[in-house]
Amino acid sequence: MKIAVVILNWNGKQLLEQFLPSVVQFSPEATVYVADNASTDDSVSFVQANFPTVSVVVNATNTGYAGGYNEALQHIEADVYALVNSDIEVTENWLQPIIKTFQNETATAIIQPKILDYKNKDYFEYAGAAGGFIDQYGYPFCRGRIFDTLEKDNGQYDSNQEIFWASGACFFIRSSVYKELNGFDSSFFAHQEEIDLCWRAINKGYSINYLFESKVYHVGGATLQQGNPKKTELNFRNSLLMLTKNLPQKDLYRILFIRMVLDGIAGIKFLLEKQPKHCIAILKAHFAFYRLFKANYEKRYSYQQPKYYFSKSIVFSYYIEKKLFFSNLFRKTKI
Repeated sequence: MKIAVVILNWNGKQLLEQFLPSVVQFSPEATVYVADNASTDDSVSFVQANFPTVSVVVNATNTGYAGGYNEALQHIEADVYALVNSDIEVTENWLQPIIKTFQNETATAIIQPKILDYKNKDYFEYAGAAGGFIDQYGYPFCRGRIFDTLEKDNGQYDSNQEIFWASGACFFIRSSVYKELNGFDSSFFAHQEEIDLCWRAINKGYSINYLFESKVYHVGGATLQQGNPKKTELNFRNSLLMLTKNLPQKDLYRILFIRMVLDGIAGIKFLLEKQPKHCIAILKAHFAFYRLFKANYEKRYSYQQPKYYFSKSIVFSYYIEKKLFFSNLFRKTKI
């Protein structure tokens, strides 16, 4: 099985200098690539001078995470793509459980490893933790992370499990499935494009798994900080677009309406917290959604999985019922 570890880079020389060595050292089973997203620093020359075994693919323009990978992967031949953020530290033998699962489980199309916090290695990391799910209204959460509450890794999620979405921070996918699904939706640019791709894979009948035996550490927010209003805009816009593309038809307009009301409440919350830029970001997201609705509605598949959510409302569970940990939900909720 041919594995391509592909690191998307944009002006990330310092991150490559810090994290690329672990990827090269612990990935003897794979070919390592740096896909450069039209950087203006000397990232490319740095990699070429210091990592002769790493292949470099140079994109013509910066089209974000989604478009950047779509463009770069056209030039990479492999059975499995491992899409790895430039701020990921991998561990010894991290690829072996992944390869074994792909070889033995033909229905498994996408895999995520355990993702821990590089800055606090006993805790799960925000972007993916121990595998992702969504609620009825499209809000994402993880085993090990609900909203901003991160759990300590005490082995409570040391079980391989089918999940709903895998984190784009460290995302394994069969190349055949990636091509069948036409890759990420480039119109998303960045944020939630991996959830959209996973949802589309599930609607096509594929499975997505979390493997705890494979472990990586993620810095998180190295490209766009968590508190950046642009991140808020992209997350709110792309979530609505994702729902438009993937919700069962009978639920589409009802769920979209409720979700937009909830977004409005989030905007009021930002105002009360004296964060007007984030409130404006939500307004921008909604106006962009109105413009893009028709085009994204036309991307819907002929079949949508009717049971797509783990929790009816993670917002209610977290903020009202004070269920801060995934394990609380798991004991009382059936998938």
